[in-house]
Amino acid sequence: MAARRSRAKVSPSLVAFGRRFRRFREAKGWSQENVARRARDGEGVTPQYIGQVETGRTRCTREFAETMDRELDADGELVELWEDLVKGAEFPTWYEWLPIEESAEELTCYSLSLVHGLLQTPGYAEAQLMGDKKKTEDRLARQSILTRESPPPPGCTFLVDEGVLLREVGNPQVMSEQCDHLIAAPETLGVSLHIVKMRGEHGGNISSFTIATLEDMREVAYFECPARGFTLEAADELVATRRALREVRALALPIDQSLDVIRKVQAERWT
Repeated sequence: MAARRSRAKVSPSLVAFGRRFRRFREAKGWSQENVARRARDGEGVTPQYIGQVETGRTRCTREFAETMDRELDADGELVELWEDLVKGAEFPTWYEWLPIEESAEELTCYSLSLVHGLLQTPGYAEAQLMGDKKKTEDRLARQSILTRESPPPPGCTFLVDEGVLLREVGNPQVMSEQCDHLIAAPETLGVSLHIVKMRGEHGGNISSFTIATLEDMREVAYFECPARGFTLEAADELVATRRALREVRALALPIDQSLDVIRKVQAERWT
């Protein structure tokens, strides 16, 4: 079997920008906490966000670069570097989504065919990944963002198509355990979970997707396909995704009614 090709987890141009940003910060003698308080015209960001910018794990906005240029007395250099290194930088696909997911302030996730990876039980994940232990461990490890203490977990909204509950993954026991996990999730994980009634005429029927809102209020959307996943962040590219999200939300049940639907499907189909 051929060796699996390693995928870049950061963009070299973002790393270059972050390195120069860190040098300006250090020249002022400021900690990440200190400079974080000065971002967004005094509204501030978390020190973790500054660390992500400095290591190239996130793409900051031009507004962030302008504020930091002013605060760090960079004399326009940070803005020029943003134009040269950040503006046209693309996130590598697939695994590069993970730093975005980890650093998001909000995650809005629509699941068309399968339970979202952040809510899968070990049995469901292993069955869906055809018994691949390493991939299962990697998927379950992602779920730690929902229970971490620092930084706080992202605010998460999960919109689950009703058909997900009816599609068997593994066996009935796996499905029943997965239903139990979904029923408990709003209380144990502090997430919002809504069942979307099955309809054939809304934009969400094309694909599952996740929209991440980052600390600087930038949005990045993520889609999966059989070959790989990919991200979208240009405003014009996000228009159709936001439209699909509005249509999906219009069909979503309140949390209490959604949990009743899960219990009903579990009792009638998976026990």
